[in-house]
Amino acid sequence: MVKIEIEYEGDLRCGAKHGPSGTVLSTDAPVDNQGRGESFSPTDLVATAVGSCMLTTMGIVAARHDWPLVGARATVVKIMAADPVRRIGSLVVELHLPAALDAGARTALERTALTCPVHKSLAPECDVPVTFHWDL
Repeated sequence: MVKIEIEYEGDLRCGAKHGPSGTVLSTDAPVDNQGRGESFSPTDLVATAVGSCMLTTMGIVAARHDWPLVGARATVVKIMAADPVRRIGSLVVELHLPAALDAGARTALERTALTCPVHKSLAPECDVPVTFHWDL
């Protein structure tokens, strides 16, 4: 269990404190939804979570097998939808991974990314296409 304390600071901004580490981050509403867009929006954090979760879970598997993964990158493009309500419509994920990994490692890491906890926690209405680039 992890406790995160969040306080509304006004002007569509919140401060969130991660209980175990004490790390604090701020959120701001995006410009297209009455905010200033000066920090991650709550939906930006969801996009960040899916990309970092994929890389982290792949890192766990890679470490177990002594596969090199340092330098792997994720890019996530968040696309909002408005119908029937404002929500994340899709999170387009591009993963750039070490070319030196063999077919077995690639298959295992792709399966791991597609079953990461954040990806599996998203509503089925949120489209999450994932492209793997074995180009590093």
